[in-house]
Amino acid sequence: MSFYSEYVENVEKKKSQKKTAAIPHEKIPEEPAQAAPAPPDLPAGVGYQQTDLTDIIEIRNVHQSYDDGKIKVFEGLNFLIEDKPDQGQFISILGTSGCGKSTILRYISGLQKPTSGEVLLHGKPRTDKDRVGMVFQQYSSLPWYTVYENVELALKYKNIPKAERKDKVMQMIELMGLAGHEGKYAQYPSLSGGQLQRVAIARSLVAQPDILLMDEPFGALDIKTRLDMQDLLAKIWLEIHPTIIFVTHDISEAVYLGDDIFVMKSKPGEFVYHHHVKLPLYREREMKYTPYFNDLVRQIEGEMLDLEGKFGKKEG
Repeated sequence: MSFYSEYVENVEKKKSQKKTAAIPHEKIPEEPAQAAPAPPDLPAGVGYQQTDLTDIIEIRNVHQSYDDGKIKVFEGLNFLIEDKPDQGQFISILGTSGCGKSTILRYISGLQKPTSGEVLLHGKPRTDKDRVGMVFQQYSSLPWYTVYENVELALKYKNIPKAERKDKVMQMIELMGLAGHEGKYAQYPSLSGGQLQRVAIARSLVAQPDILLMDEPFGALDIKTRLDMQDLLAKIWLEIHPTIIFVTHDISEAVYLGDDIFVMKSKPGEFVYHHHVKLPLYREREMKYTPYFNDLVRQIEGEMLDLEGKFGKKEG
């Protein structure tokens, strides 16, 4: 089946599901989910909760230090993400400054190796063959390339035939709302900040990665563009089902997008709270005005403020 056929089939399936599976607001829980404790018979830390599902990402007993061990970021960090069949995972990570959120993404992407410990993808040590995409806060598109050439890049490196590349690139450009801009250079002011981030996301998704890492991708955008990008990302995740690890400082954004939320403390970095978001998988902005949504935002805000008070002022 072609990329386009798969995409269309997915869209039609989701359209029918929206009519039957979207939960009305009155069915959204009135009380926020409680933070889940770590099971006593598994590695320490809220980030490690193993079930019978297939493992996608595992960070096992990781230590990270700098300056000959004087600065310690992680001391025995454990983190596990499992597969949810026909759904994928959308994990939001929040945390205090310096807790190592971005470092975890660099481990998974292969940009950094821990001082000690293991990083496993699909139960095996990470290799360059693993399909992992990454989107940064800074605009990472190549400004001397057009939108089309930027999106095409990953497929070119994979030696995908030119005709097949063209089909996939144009389908992804259309999906990202960039149709008509493919011939423009990926730079400001030819494109807005939101459009530049759409190019980066399109470039990461066109090769159909199993895992998409996003490090505060909307942090530099104005509020309207940021809200639009949240809606777009929620729609894409529902249609394509990758595993997304999304780092943000925005609690409301984490709740709106995430299926699960993990909160970290610093010095050393560790997962201390986990919330499963009891909202329908299909997200719409009206959900932000429900009691459940706002109670959960307030609960996590309280947890974050508590962590800042306990761990935010330590030296090291």
